[in-house]
Amino acid sequence: MAAGFFVTGTDTGIGKTTVSCALLHAFAAQGKKVVGMKPIAAGSENGKWLDVEQLLAASNVNITRQQINPYAFDPPISPHLAAQQAGTEIDLAVIHQAYLELSKQAEIVIVEGVGGFLVPFSQHQTGADLARILDLPVILVVGMRLGCLNHALLTAQAIRTAGLTLVGWVANCIDPQMLVLAQNIATLKQRLDCPLLGVLPFDSKMNAQKGAEFLDVARLGNFR
Repeated sequence: MAAGFFVTGTDTGIGKTTVSCALLHAFAAQGKKVVGMKPIAAGSENGKWLDVEQLLAASNVNITRQQINPYAFDPPISPHLAAQQAGTEIDLAVIHQAYLELSKQAEIVIVEGVGGFLVPFSQHQTGADLARILDLPVILVVGMRLGCLNHALLTAQAIRTAGLTLVGWVANCIDPQMLVLAQNIATLKQRLDCPLLGVLPFDSKMNAQKGAEFLDVARLGNFR
């Protein structure tokens, strides 16, 4: 059975896909067979879901889009609303089975969540329920901008309240004008109580290969 990690974030649009793909490249550089998974994607462009395409490109095993992305919705809205508009219901058992199939083909599976950790999937389920059913250690992507301290600490609290292990976090510098950036990162290093896997500097041309150079997956220790 493969090792797996669930990647969540402090918000939507803070770099979960970039970090997920960078993690795949970092593990692949160690000679691992890797695959990325995006269980739910919301928001297509010209009939394509870019985060799914990027995860597929960063994987080094032979899999299909359908295998890594069981649910895909066109509008860039919350999954529970997108599912309602599509006349369907997100079934976490379907996602779990897809994950198990992927874990037979790779040594490392990186599962990228959608939106923030508690984004609704249905009337009663959220992203936390998906993380729980997969029972994976969690990596938190923090979009470094004003307000991120509160967002990061609340998300970490929600992860641990869900009974999951927060094994590391990544500081993604999405705001080039953020004041006292180093001090904010230092504050989170002190308070999140898990390893900082890396700091991705602001770079409009940042891609997964370049991002992998800033990550230290060895800090994940025995979870690999």
